[in-house]
Amino acid sequence: MQLRILGAHQFESKGARLTSLLIDGTLAIDAGAITSALTTADQQGIERVLLTHHHYDHTRDLVTLAANAAYTWQGQLVVYGLRHTLDLVSACLLDGRMYTNFLEYPSIDRPTVILEAVEPYKELTIAGYQVLGVPSTHSVPSLGYQVTSPHGKSLFFTGDTTTGISEQWPHIHPQLLITELAGPNRLAQRFSDHGHLCTHLLEQELRRFREVKGYLPRVIAVHIGNSYEQEIAREIVRLARDLEADISLGHEDMVVTL
Repeated sequence: MQLRILGAHQFESKGARLTSLLIDGTLAIDAGAITSALTTADQQGIERVLLTHHHYDHTRDLVTLAANAAYTWQGQLVVYGLRHTLDLVSACLLDGRMYTNFLEYPSIDRPTVILEAVEPYKELTIAGYQVLGVPSTHSVPSLGYQVTSPHGKSLFFTGDTTTGISEQWPHIHPQLLITELAGPNRLAQRFSDHGHLCTHLLEQELRRFREVKGYLPRVIAVHIGNSYEQEIAREIVRLARDLEADISLGHEDMVVTL
């Protein structure tokens, strides 16, 4: 299993893209930076997209990916998420008012985008992977996803979340944990109030992971608050030392092989 981080940041600027992950070139998790990160040829390999929640920085490139699929290679995309997430994406991004309605184009019988609701804790087989959606704690209804390859390699992405994600730990067993880390410790209350993690809150959740599971996987943090990145990076170094664990910040186009 190969993971490529397409976007690792909370905000977009030159060299920093919105949150999006790609597994083995075929299965995307979140769509903040699919078309902005990939060539058309690479985009063509994507047929499935998992959405953690509906916020724009995680769904934006659904429209541009759908446009390329519709007009360039006449393909179809199946997009998965909570019913709440899909309803908002359908009403706000794919409704046809600002661009083509890809839920009906080129035809209602064969649309470019197909929406499939995910039930929490119900494992699905998607593109040959076993996918488990686990509710996460955020400002809106959200899922984290465990994705397991046919060869038993497994990763878990928390999505945007805050303290309380340890409730997910009994349900998962990843070799790689990808988590958000939006802010530094000095702004812990602000980020917690908005459904995000700082380094100290992440430390609490990781200590709980080790207590519950008896191990701590490699951890990579994304959804990094751009203006705090250097401060967060220093805190992550200390956290990795304190926990004696492999914990680091992700970055655009980072590739990890399991």
